[in-house]
Amino acid sequence: MKLNELRDNPGARYKAKRLGRGIGSGKGKTSGKGVKGQKAREGVSLNGFEGGQLPIYRRLPKRGFVNIFRKEYAPLNLGALDRAIESGRLPAGEPIDEAKLREAGVVRTGTRLAGVRLLGQGEIKHAVTITVSGASATAIAAVQAAGGTVTLLNTPAEAPAEG
Repeated sequence: MKLNELRDNPGARYKAKRLGRGIGSGKGKTSGKGVKGQKAREGVSLNGFEGGQLPIYRRLPKRGFVNIFRKEYAPLNLGALDRAIESGRLPAGEPIDEAKLREAGVVRTGTRLAGVRLLGQGEIKHAVTITVSGASATAIAAVQAAGGTVTLLNTPAEAPAEG
């Protein structure tokens, strides 16, 4: 066989229907689009448009409050932290901070994330010294029970005592 004898399998390629080539072609004038104007153009989607009727997203009531200043934290469960230490991605004896967690690929990274929050799902067997933005009470208790310490970067401001 020679290079000039190479061919596609029969039926592997077929010619596209040529549009707008007269009424005799079966795809003339509107080229199968059925309409002229905006809906016949490419790349136009009228999402949510209901022909002038008030769209459903405006008919339904809005509920609740959305805080645009809400801080989002990357979650880190104790089980995932323990697996990362056992696999050698994180050092057990050294202090662990958020930068090391990101380098090891244990937590997801993103510009919107305000930090890492340690959560208590799973169990930890290693004594670790970890510094994170936030932690749940169960996670702190579990780390301390294993002989480690948790340091919080964002400690909530204490309310002044009334009296």
